[in-house]
Amino acid sequence: MFHTPARLFRVLAIAEMVSWTILITGLILRATLGWALAVTIGGGIHGFVFLSYGATAILVALNNRWRLGVGILAVGSAVIPYATVPVERWLHRRGMLEGAWRIEEASDPADRRWYDGPMRWFLRRPWVLAVLLVAAIVVVYVVLVLIGPPVPHSD
Repeated sequence: MFHTPARLFRVLAIAEMVSWTILITGLILRATLGWALAVTIGGGIHGFVFLSYGATAILVALNNRWRLGVGILAVGSAVIPYATVPVERWLHRRGMLEGAWRIEEASDPADRRWYDGPMRWFLRRPWVLAVLLVAAIVVVYVVLVLIGPPVPHSD
């Protein structure tokens, strides 16, 4: 399913857009019907997908050799509702999502950065990478839940 960086990035960009819809729906339900649980559920889903999208954007940025500004734009697009899909389309049009996962070292000296060896090792073992990324996302998510919402809600 995620044989290319473009496919993985697109799936997570769409998932982030859907999670914004779920969160906004929860906010509307809380404001109109007083269903605070809707925000708790929507916020939880959105938070997990937000972190997953960010991790994916970083992985694809490293794999596809994006400039730092492009990587920051991709990650930052998750902060603005519905911006991940237009950014994905922009990256696609510019050819920045083309290519395969870098699982083998190329003769290009740019393929010998400090992170390339470990990244190739993980990309050759996608289940190990997926489990570690999900574990890291869960840890960050739990820490953020324990810290509390970015803006406290006053009833």
